[in-house]
Amino acid sequence: MNVLERLTFFASLYDVHEDPERGMWLLYATVLLLSALVYRLGFARRLPLLKSVIIYTLLALGCTILTFFAVFLPIAEGLTVAALVLIIYKIRLKEAKQEEQP
Repeated sequence: MNVLERLTFFASLYDVHEDPERGMWLLYATVLLLSALVYRLGFARRLPLLKSVIIYTLLALGCTILTFFAVFLPIAEGLTVAALVLIIYKIRLKEAKQEEQP
């Protein structure tokens, strides 16, 4: 099995196999942004500034490890699906709340 056949969509999109340094940074940015979006849409609460900084710092550190997995496993793709589901959920929740108000 060829290495190119095993790459995920985002890894092949960013040409990780041809330019690993640039590709990995782009993949890291994608995983980090999608993780932050999923966290914000699904789990975030109002926190003091210092606690938020700690949360997002730990999220960035965790995304470093996830980026290495994202080359051959569909991490970014799964985060994309999770973000889309949460966006749809938030839209429907907002519409339902607007319908309840007189």
